[in-house]
Amino acid sequence: MSGFLHQRPLHNLLDEEDPYPLSPPSPSYPKPNSIITRTNVLITLSLLVILGIFIPFINIASPLIITTSRLSSESKWRDYTLSDALKNVGQNGTVIVCAVNERWPGHAVLIPPAPDAQTAHKFGSQGFFNFTARRPRHLLQILELGYNVMYNDVDMVWLADPFPYLQGKHDVYFMDDMTAVKPLNHSHALPPPGKKGRTYICSCMIYMRPTRGAKLVMEAWIAELQAQPWSKAKKANDQPAFNWALNKTAGQVDLYLLPQAAFPTGGLYFKNPDWVQQTKGMQVIIHNNYIVGFEKKIKRFQEYGLWLVDDHASESPLGKI
Repeated sequence: MSGFLHQRPLHNLLDEEDPYPLSPPSPSYPKPNSIITRTNVLITLSLLVILGIFIPFINIASPLIITTSRLSSESKWRDYTLSDALKNVGQNGTVIVCAVNERWPGHAVLIPPAPDAQTAHKFGSQGFFNFTARRPRHLLQILELGYNVMYNDVDMVWLADPFPYLQGKHDVYFMDDMTAVKPLNHSHALPPPGKKGRTYICSCMIYMRPTRGAKLVMEAWIAELQAQPWSKAKKANDQPAFNWALNKTAGQVDLYLLPQAAFPTGGLYFKNPDWVQQTKGMQVIIHNNYIVGFEKKIKRFQEYGLWLVDDHASESPLGKI
């Protein structure tokens, strides 16, 4: 799938020009026909001094050729806007946003400000909140550019194409995070609020069309996050704010709950083997949640035969790397 958003350097979303342009290559000069004279040497040195002073301030479009493959790849993405990037990674007017690692290069871009990729953030920490709270702003930016956008967490495995389930003209599609078994023909409306006065929809997988309703949900989500910041006393995460946003805009937005059998939460799929057997072959995307820890998630994926990364490390959505 060519729509994955992957980490690539992105220095400025709004400016068309790179604020730190690379200097163009020094021009070459024809060799003199006669023997080098003192006058020619002085003239040449003077020109080099002048060029050395003024070239950094001149913005001249020129091709960039760097011999190392890594720098050549990065320089290709040095100067672009979010709009430019989405034109390259969008497919059929849709952009898929998720976290992917360095094994899947070349298919998309990083939306800044970029967090430290080497820093682990534990669930419930302020770092985790700051990291996930960026989501609605980025998703809203993509919607404003006129794209459908699909977001999913990195701890999810795709077993089939989800897009046949994203039919119709609804504004926002999502999956339930409740573990209680639903009938196969359950309602696709927003479920009723739970004990805390809100629903328990998972912010792990969201599909939206660039409608006013979808933008309204993202704006409400941003507002809820600002009203419920992280604190040591209340270690919030972004999901309750997403649910409050859905609940408060439900009368103005066309919402769609995806079928549980196709999009199960980890608390159901990994903890209810009878249900898994009854719905065998129906799963499309499985969320590996209801467990905390990077290594634990990988281990559980491996135990259930769902860890496919190692077998396909040399592949990409566009074919062989």
